[in-house]
Amino acid sequence: MANNLDRETIMQRLRAERAAGRTIYDALCGTGITAKMAARGGADMITTHILAYFRMQGLSSMAGYLPIGDANAITLELGERSLLNVIDDCPVIAGILCVDPTRDMEKFVDRLAAVGYHGVMNCPTLALIDGKFRSDLEETGTGYQREIDLLGYASRQGLFTKAFCTTPEECLAMAEAGVDNIIVHFGNSSGGTIGSETVMNYEDSAQRVAICTDALGSKYEDRIITCHGGSIEVPEHFAEFVKLAPQLDGYVGGSSAERFPIEDSVPEVTKAFKAVKTARG
Repeated sequence: MANNLDRETIMQRLRAERAAGRTIYDALCGTGITAKMAARGGADMITTHILAYFRMQGLSSMAGYLPIGDANAITLELGERSLLNVIDDCPVIAGILCVDPTRDMEKFVDRLAAVGYHGVMNCPTLALIDGKFRSDLEETGTGYQREIDLLGYASRQGLFTKAFCTTPEECLAMAEAGVDNIIVHFGNSSGGTIGSETVMNYEDSAQRVAICTDALGSKYEDRIITCHGGSIEVPEHFAEFVKLAPQLDGYVGGSSAERFPIEDSVPEVTKAFKAVKTARG
């Protein structure tokens, strides 16, 4: 467990990657083995949350937005029993449901830090919810502002913080709260066996990055800017996309970090074993 990675150390590492022109890569992992291998491959940070947990059960990560699991309890257990004990010298970040009305969430953030998490982020997030349901949540005290407030609290406690955002207003509010890493979210990912069929295209995604970074301006140019979701499935896609969105410092991989590699490799290994002829044939 990398206990010596405080917020400033993490930020120094990320700034060094940015200054060198190397992609900052954040792997969202739902199992210890994928987290361990991502860290071994050089991931700049590992993040876990209920969406990653469901994804690695062979389900859509969008199941994390349904009332079928305790998001915060799952994140706590993933850290304590699956990830923190197998990763060395790589920050591990907890994705939490900031609007959880059943907990004192500031105390819960303190507990996450006590078990060894190096930071927190808002996942699941209301940023991906819109329409009447979003307005109902906002009007009943379960809105995005609570995510802003909790990440601000975590930042003041010295934890590394990052935030999913979909609008310039959300980005600016998170930056003002002290959040270190703004993640421009493009919605659920395409590809593989359970990806979305309708996703944001490159042009619209690049426009979202542009308006979000424009909102931050020079005042918050020290913030790390990454992106997640949409039609970016493999490294080659990101290499093309970053040409359209040069404001980006890196990429946050979910399905691309663990589901796609497994979906691609496990069937091929299975077929290879099945192709071996035995002496009895």
